[in-house]
Amino acid sequence: MMDNLFFIVLPYVAVTLFVVVSIYRYVTDKFSYSSLSSQLLESDELFYGVVPWHIGIIGALAGHLIGFLFPKEVLWFNGVPLRLYILETTGLVFGLLALVGIVALMWRRITTPRIRSVTSVIDTIVLVLLFAQVVLGVYTALFYRWGSSWFAASAVPYLRSLFLLQPDVEMIKPMPHIIKTHIINAFLIVAIFPFSRLVHMVSLPVEYLWRPYQVVIWNWNRKKIRGQYPTPRPSEKSDANGPASILR
Repeated sequence: MMDNLFFIVLPYVAVTLFVVVSIYRYVTDKFSYSSLSSQLLESDELFYGVVPWHIGIIGALAGHLIGFLFPKEVLWFNGVPLRLYILETTGLVFGLLALVGIVALMWRRITTPRIRSVTSVIDTIVLVLLFAQVVLGVYTALFYRWGSSWFAASAVPYLRSLFLLQPDVEMIKPMPHIIKTHIINAFLIVAIFPFSRLVHMVSLPVEYLWRPYQVVIWNWNRKKIRGQYPTPRPSEKSDANGPASILR
């Protein structure tokens, strides 16, 4: 009964919410399709979180997508132990990069007052779900080895049965609870996706391809307006004043 609820009902509810709410949000509030970047509030710590996060999550998602689209080829590739080791290690590296990135981003939101003040409830929920998903993925890679093979052999048939509207959970039932939780959490992320900033992932500026170019004309002298150039650091001021300033 619980398997049917989590692996049949939940996936279809999540996908329905994803499609319907995403379209409704785009039609009614197109400008909300944005990541609402907080880079202007703080950029240094953002860099050390965003870069490993994007590299790691894109690599991990690409690996899952390849396994879903070409399961037979993945199983054939893994037939040689060395290639299997390389593939598993690569997946683990991407997972660890994503983990470092999400931890850095969460720490930034917790410790930076300006970022914390603009963090909504939905932002917190998304961060927690993403953190849990990455931790579960890394844990699976470490303690349930050869995930690329059993993903292609067991999880892919289940996922394809959902797409064909003929759900079959028999391949999922014997899986460990950690892996089941990883799958359930993925569907929860899909369900909450259209309510969050994650919608920027499906927002592509294709209109820029045919939109007339814009002409930007400065009507003021930037050199005379304060704040248009970076303020020199104290050390730079000392150097600019010369040795005399040091002697004083």
